[in-house]
Amino acid sequence: MAFAGDLTFNPLTDELTGADGKKFRFSQPSGYELPPRGYDPGEDTFQAPPNDPTSVKIVIDPKSNRLQLLEPFQPWDGSTPENFPVLIKVQGKCTTDHISAGGPWLKYRGHLQNISHNCLIGAINAGNGEANKVLNLETGEWGGVPKVATEYRDKGIKWVIIGDHNYGEGSSREHAALEPRYLGGLAVIARSFARIHETNLKKQGMLALTFVDPADYDRIQPTDRVDIQGLDDFAPGNNLRLIAHHTNGLKDEAELTHSFSGDHVEWFKAGSALNLMAERARRN
Repeated sequence: MAFAGDLTFNPLTDELTGADGKKFRFSQPSGYELPPRGYDPGEDTFQAPPNDPTSVKIVIDPKSNRLQLLEPFQPWDGSTPENFPVLIKVQGKCTTDHISAGGPWLKYRGHLQNISHNCLIGAINAGNGEANKVLNLETGEWGGVPKVATEYRDKGIKWVIIGDHNYGEGSSREHAALEPRYLGGLAVIARSFARIHETNLKKQGMLALTFVDPADYDRIQPTDRVDIQGLDDFAPGNNLRLIAHHTNGLKDEAELTHSFSGDHVEWFKAGSALNLMAERARRN
């Protein structure tokens, strides 16, 4: 059709006129249905894994800004979360692209420390209507979300995210759960979750919790510090309780539900699903 300049041209039956004025017709293409010499059986290229996997050492250049070995997350210490700051109260739609931006950041997918510099930079702070601007409750200074999260983490302070409806919708990118966990997050408490992101948070050892009454979202302030009660009896079907301490000295309470199964609870206690898998492998 391109040669004829006509969408109705049929290369199987129609003719074209060559530069010499003669008519010609394209030959029907042909090829082998199967490789004449067969397929490589793979016997020369397959490398069997060693019997002792601990003998394998993965070497990564420490100066690389694209690759970095993952360090296991710390397991839950068994304590009740108390006085944890709200890192950000997210207003409105918050997709996984708002949580972990793509584009130029994708080159850092293999380096968790570097890609975490994009954590929640697209999310809108309900406290000021701005993106990537939150208040550090320890210092009283404003900063970007990753910066404030890092400052909390480096002081040993866990923090929480308050989310709106369908938090984490969009693509199923794992980094949207890895980054908050790496930066010291303990929980995301939302009106509702996108299902895949909710599961990804669980896999990384974070608490994905939902307001029983979605209206309780409006009672939580971006400058609150919170307690999460009930983790000592954390199990499928057992609700938790949020205590939000406001800066004016008053407080609000909200009931929280979750979709954790027994295995999910074990992920949280172990620090992540991978931690639990490694622990079980060592036992065997």
